[in-house]
Amino acid sequence: MRQGVMAASAVVLLLALSSSSPSQTIADNHRESLVAPVQTASQVSTATAAPGQHALSPEEMGDLFMARKDYREAAQMYKRLSDENPTNAVYLNKLGIALHQQSALGLALKYYERAFKVDPQYADAENNVGTIWYQRKRFGRAIKAYQKAIQLRDDMPVLYSNLGYAYFGDKRYDDSIAAFRSALKIDPEFFERGGSRSGSVLQDRTVEERGRFYYLLAKSFMQSGDQERCLLYLRKAMEDGYAVLAEAKRDAVLVGILKDPMVVEELTPKVAEK
Repeated sequence: MRQGVMAASAVVLLLALSSSSPSQTIADNHRESLVAPVQTASQVSTATAAPGQHALSPEEMGDLFMARKDYREAAQMYKRLSDENPTNAVYLNKLGIALHQQSALGLALKYYERAFKVDPQYADAENNVGTIWYQRKRFGRAIKAYQKAIQLRDDMPVLYSNLGYAYFGDKRYDDSIAAFRSALKIDPEFFERGGSRSGSVLQDRTVEERGRFYYLLAKSFMQSGDQERCLLYLRKAMEDGYAVLAEAKRDAVLVGILKDPMVVEELTPKVAEK
């Protein structure tokens, strides 16, 4: 199984080019200023390896930097590895994640796409391509990338979750519910667990209209037969200002849950006491 480190959103800068034209000087100097000095392999491995333990490999050092959120140092380490191993999709994907964590979305996309070109079966990298388009609010392109990743790996709930978020962003709410249901079918506790199987797959949970999002997630749980979590997310939707009770009364999926007077009372907005 390919290993990596989980990331969300953010930007880096690659090592400076060996030569630059005058028009590149300012941009390259800015990139250099954003890259912290990195210790050599022997310095880091000696500093982090306990007595009697083996020295860390360059990849392990990169992973350690990621775990410490030293993303610039991690990017330099993975850049070195990917330069030395240009057909290693895992190194290219990890470099993309280290860049992504510093919001260098264009550079991250470049390495995700390169990783997928090197290994067209690498669903992790294609998923990460989708996260770039999702963050750019190019939901149609994100959907296509997630669908392609799912064609390669249909056993990863994070891929269906990401697809659900992209559908939600594109206001395709029924498709969003279906994707979330697929994620829950694989792992009923996925949204509480909140993680992917490894750090090589990114997951973005930023949404607008959060109340509506919680409501749709509640419907997904109801359709999956989990009434307890359905109520949990209905409460979250109500707390976010969504008109849960009014919507549920018109919703064939949720109207049945309103037969319980205690549920109705719980979902009825409380009038603040004067």
